[in-house]
Amino acid sequence: MALTAPTGGILGPTEPELRGLAQNLAAHAGRLDQSGEWPVSQLKQCGESGVFRWFVPPKMGGLGWSETDILRGYLRLSASCLTTSFILTQATGALRRVAASGAAATERVLEDLLSGRCLASLGISHLTTSHRHLGRTILSAERCDKGFLLNGFSPWVTGSPYIDLIVVGAELKDGRQILALLPMNSPGISVDPPTQLVALTGSQTGAVRFDHVELPADAVLAGPEEEVLIGATGASTGGLQTSALAIGLADCAISLMEEQSAKRSELAEPANRLRTEQDGAKEDLLSLAMGGEVCSPGELRGRANSLAIRSSQAALAAVKGAGYVQGHPAGRLCREALFFLVWSCPQPVMAANLCELAGLSE
Repeated sequence: MALTAPTGGILGPTEPELRGLAQNLAAHAGRLDQSGEWPVSQLKQCGESGVFRWFVPPKMGGLGWSETDILRGYLRLSASCLTTSFILTQATGALRRVAASGAAATERVLEDLLSGRCLASLGISHLTTSHRHLGRTILSAERCDKGFLLNGFSPWVTGSPYIDLIVVGAELKDGRQILALLPMNSPGISVDPPTQLVALTGSQTGAVRFDHVELPADAVLAGPEEEVLIGATGASTGGLQTSALAIGLADCAISLMEEQSAKRSELAEPANRLRTEQDGAKEDLLSLAMGGEVCSPGELRGRANSLAIRSSQAALAAVKGAGYVQGHPAGRLCREALFFLVWSCPQPVMAANLCELAGLSE
């Protein structure tokens, strides 16, 4: 799974360097899952390896990797440590929105974000899901002399106690929305204790609250406009990157089965069947990234979800009771696979997965 060498500018990780990064992430994935701690050293190594530069054009200090190469990178990293890979999707999602905005704030923070010295995350989930509670917007923006005042909260912010910046979405009274960049030490911003999750607790995901937080006009990245995430440039939520992480997790689970099949021949056929399915999903993922029409992104997401769940459970069955002991990678992979049923999962994909689980699929 070779990566295309970037042309000009700062060099990205070579194949051996990327392999070394992936091996290091894999070596610490189990301990990270057990501790639930923020992966400081893993993210530092990602920054030093140039991972954050994959997503930004060379003229802005990045590497300008193609979507295909980015997905190849995510396939490699998510097969090693899903927690770190998920954090990267949020950090680079914020980075891409900052870089693409052209806002005045970009020049001040971009190089720090690209180098990994500074970390940003997304506070936009309330704009993509049911973001009204009892008829009220949970994070509102009101015009003031200097720009806007923000009040409310963003419920799911990855790395909330550790990030330096947040790309946050808020809604005006007329229904239009804005995206903005704010330092986490801004007066009026506070962080709830992170939520204890079934898996990926090390992502330190929790609510960020805004109490009369002043937002300068030059910190607005997009808007005010209706459905600002549709109009704003930068990475979209979910999409092919989410499928890549599910396919990468399946890769890890199938590798466990393949290790067992070397000792127990009865595991060879199911392991080969799952590997063939995983290879096909990977090929379709990269084809879609290159503009192919082998299937829809939604169809691939449903397949990737299913593959992650089935392959992780197959790995657990293959290693028998050992996999049910706390700390075994098979048990961790089973818990991590459940994440794809709730992370940026469109309703048609959820319906397809439910039908499969209920035995209603054709």
